[in-house]
Amino acid sequence: MPFRSAINSQQSLLLTLVILLGSGFLATSLLSYYSSRASIRDNIINTELPLTSDTVYSEIQKDLVRPVLISSMMARDTFMRDWVVEGERNPEQMTRYLKEVMEHYGTYTSFFVSDSSLTYYQAKGVLKKIDAREPRDVWYYRVRDMAAPYEINVDPDMANKDNLTFFINYKVLDYSNKFIGATGVGLTVDAVVTLIDRYQQRYQRSVYFVDTFGRIVLTGADGGPSGALAGQSLRKLPSLNDLLKKLPKPQSGTYEYSSEGHNHFLNVRFIPELNWYLFVDKREDTALYDIRQSLYVNLLICLIVTLVVVWLLHQLINRFKHKIEAQATLDALTGLPNRRGFDMLASKTVKDTQREAKPLTAMLLDLDHFKKLNDTHGHLAGDQVLAGFSEDLKSCLRQSDIICRWGGEEFIILLKNSDSRGARRIAEKIRLLAEQHTYVFSNHPLQVTVSIGLAELRSEDTLQTLIARADRALYAAKLHGRNQVCIEEALSA
Repeated sequence: MPFRSAINSQQSLLLTLVILLGSGFLATSLLSYYSSRASIRDNIINTELPLTSDTVYSEIQKDLVRPVLISSMMARDTFMRDWVVEGERNPEQMTRYLKEVMEHYGTYTSFFVSDSSLTYYQAKGVLKKIDAREPRDVWYYRVRDMAAPYEINVDPDMANKDNLTFFINYKVLDYSNKFIGATGVGLTVDAVVTLIDRYQQRYQRSVYFVDTFGRIVLTGADGGPSGALAGQSLRKLPSLNDLLKKLPKPQSGTYEYSSEGHNHFLNVRFIPELNWYLFVDKREDTALYDIRQSLYVNLLICLIVTLVVVWLLHQLINRFKHKIEAQATLDALTGLPNRRGFDMLASKTVKDTQREAKPLTAMLLDLDHFKKLNDTHGHLAGDQVLAGFSEDLKSCLRQSDIICRWGGEEFIILLKNSDSRGARRIAEKIRLLAEQHTYVFSNHPLQVTVSIGLAELRSEDTLQTLIARADRALYAAKLHGRNQVCIEEALSA
């Protein structure tokens, strides 16, 4: 029962340590994670996304707004206005001018439509005559009648096999501010999509454009939020529908929303040159991927540290347990098993010997007149003799024999596979060795003799009866003058 209680106590200690270490490591890791998470979120919302939006806007000014500036320059070019005012006398001059613009600025197309002649000029020559009844020419009349100086729209390019093109249509006014035509340049939609994809890859963000009506105008190749394509309204996206209410007029800001189980950070910036909103979107889980991985690594390290500490503690406890058990079963002076240790070893040995029907002899030894030696030379001298005699005993025995300090100056030995005759030879060897051995303490020679009693195990014996018979034999050896060996069987015979 005490042993089981000790095991339960050890298990409780280890479990408590695991809980304490695990809780401490977990709390520390989670606090660190949430602190880093809050810091990263704050950095994304207040610094990273706005900065990315500014950077993308600068890129747009260079890559997307640039065609607007080119178109504005063409609309105010004195050559174009003079050529129209003077009656468009040489169409090749306009064609050459448009070709130079296209080649110099690297645009996909360039054009001019005269309001007086309704002629559509482009870099390859005269394309056609504009007709108000032609649906594909509606754009021109819309530009003519609009109040704004230009528009941006996406239409098929009639001059280039109807490839979908991103057009900047700019009104051309004469020196009296009278409308005389429309000019501009175009980029292929694929080229603009490539630009957006370049932004997304460079900044690891989702980038798309939305007009003031809440319709997606341009996205990357993979689409906008939730894969939405150009032309789709944000109102059809539940996650962004509420956001439209926050965009009643041109404004900028940073928002958060959830879509398909993922949290998103969103920065919105109005681009007046395009009359569009620039949306820069970043998913929270991608932003927090690194610190989440760090959390998992920290938890793994904490688990390993906890297991190592628990294992080391378990080893330490076992070591101390074995040490305590050894101290409880070994004699501190001689290093031999004490009575408790002897009982643990001898009980099993006796049962095994009886079951296997093998001989076993008990030998009980007592140092003669040991009290006199202690009284004469002191207990330290007695201890010296006991330790030396123990070594002598071990030198006369086999590894399989069981030897124990029975108490005081008494020793007990179980000789395995030895009958009383063989045991007597060993006992005489021990007696002679003790008689002839001189022990030295403080330069004083000390000598002792030993009385030995033997008893061979019988089938009806227990450990206690066997020892009792050996004790009677020892008593007989002392009674007959000490320094001799007596066998209990001979006595009883």
